[in-house]
Amino acid sequence: MARNPIRVLVAKPGLDGHDRGAKVVVKALLDAGMEVIYTGRHQTVDMIVNAAEQEDVEAIGLSVLSGAHLDYCSRLKSRLVELEMGSVVLMVGGTIPEADVPRLRELGYAVFGTGSSLTEIVNYIKNEVERRR
Repeated sequence: MARNPIRVLVAKPGLDGHDRGAKVVVKALLDAGMEVIYTGRHQTVDMIVNAAEQEDVEAIGLSVLSGAHLDYCSRLKSRLVELEMGSVVLMVGGTIPEADVPRLRELGYAVFGTGSSLTEIVNYIKNEVERRR
């Protein structure tokens, strides 16, 4: 029996204007056979949650360069738990200071900073979604 492709939402919360890195990740996920919903730039947490719910995604990746990653990640996690979507795989990438990584991991996020390997990101999603299915 063929499994459905992994559905991943990639979003740029807040006022970040630079989205080249997010688009590179989207392309890698598509090349790996995943279905990707890229919401684009300037998304609110509610917009991201609504899209994730409507698209029935198994993973969400945020790309944050503004330094507001802890705020966005905390609020996104809270909203997902409220909607009983707590099993969604969560990732954050971009400019993430090492000092913030432990807190993000406590919130349940895998952290892929600037320059992370695309293969590492793809494999993480595949392994984590399979584990949760």
